[in-house]
Amino acid sequence: MSRLGPEQLERYKRHLLLDGVGVEGQEQLLASSVLLIGAGGLGSPAALYLAAAGVGRLGLADFDRVDASNLQRQVLYGTRDVGRSKVEVARERLNALNPDVDVRTHPVKLEAANAREILADYDVVLDGTDTFPSRYLTSDLCVWLGKPLVYGSVMRFEGQVGVFDARRGPCYRCLFPEPPPPELAPNCAEAGVLGVLPGVIGLLQATEVLKLLLGAGEPLIGRLLVYDALAMEFRTFRIPKDPACAVCGETPTITAPIDYAAFCAARAAEPDPDAIPELSPVALRARLDAGEELLLLDVREPFEAELARIDGARLIPLASLDATLPELEPWRERSVVVHCKSGGRSRRACQLLRSKGFRRVENLAGGIEAWSIEVDPEVKRY
Repeated sequence: MSRLGPEQLERYKRHLLLDGVGVEGQEQLLASSVLLIGAGGLGSPAALYLAAAGVGRLGLADFDRVDASNLQRQVLYGTRDVGRSKVEVARERLNALNPDVDVRTHPVKLEAANAREILADYDVVLDGTDTFPSRYLTSDLCVWLGKPLVYGSVMRFEGQVGVFDARRGPCYRCLFPEPPPPELAPNCAEAGVLGVLPGVIGLLQATEVLKLLLGAGEPLIGRLLVYDALAMEFRTFRIPKDPACAVCGETPTITAPIDYAAFCAARAAEPDPDAIPELSPVALRARLDAGEELLLLDVREPFEAELARIDGARLIPLASLDATLPELEPWRERSVVVHCKSGGRSRRACQLLRSKGFRRVENLAGGIEAWSIEVDPEVKRY
């Protein structure tokens, strides 16, 4: 006999008509639990549709607050929510959408000290983060806890989806054994993302979650789905299980959680004779106030310079820098300080300049974001 009440029979009617769901499947969804790591671009659409589908318990792990720049793609939030805790706003929205769902909030940064306890209480984990420390920590714990991880990522006009379950296939480390160096790991704030792209990828992730909970269809275990929005093309790649994987392989060498934020920071701090010197905003302000002659080079895009700029900076977008080098010839033996929004693009620009013989090149640590915070709050943050 069905345990669904009259209101539930009406709410989930379209599910109950499906051979692959029916009453038994809907009851199974209501008894299931899913943890979403990140309540941003990917977590927003995934949470909305998982709540609408009647997943009984949804966990939201995110310590961030709503920012105006989120609203272009994070559809859980509205203009009046700016400044509020993401997980609190999300809980209100999801409870209003479906009161059947128990929404649990975890407004903390996922770290080695707390992650195991949080993940252990859920059936499936959905990775909606955009940071490598969280992604590797989550993947490792899912292997040890025997839980499937539904992975998603977006950048510019392309997204990826996969399901990692070490009991039946590879884990995330089989595909990407180690976190990349920080300078090679741009996020959406640096590279940008088409606003609708997280919606596509987040819904694909939600689809994989429902398939796993229902035991329906063929999940993306051992496969990576890549979506190119500009070409409107989906491609699928096979991912083999790596017998030498450090976590899920035959002789694992990583057997306990690692604080990857500290790990990545330590790698970044290792001595490198070719490393680009970093200059703090306060130190740059002091040198400018002292009248030092230097070239302050802004490698952002023109629209960014219209939003905010540092007085006296010369704008040459990173993509145009190589072709513009002849104009910078007088500065080959003089001081050049490069900045972008937060330091990633400017570091690559410094590397290009160094490779072309510019030796007195420094990167503005934290970019114009840090300049606004530490030196001049009149410079708009965006």
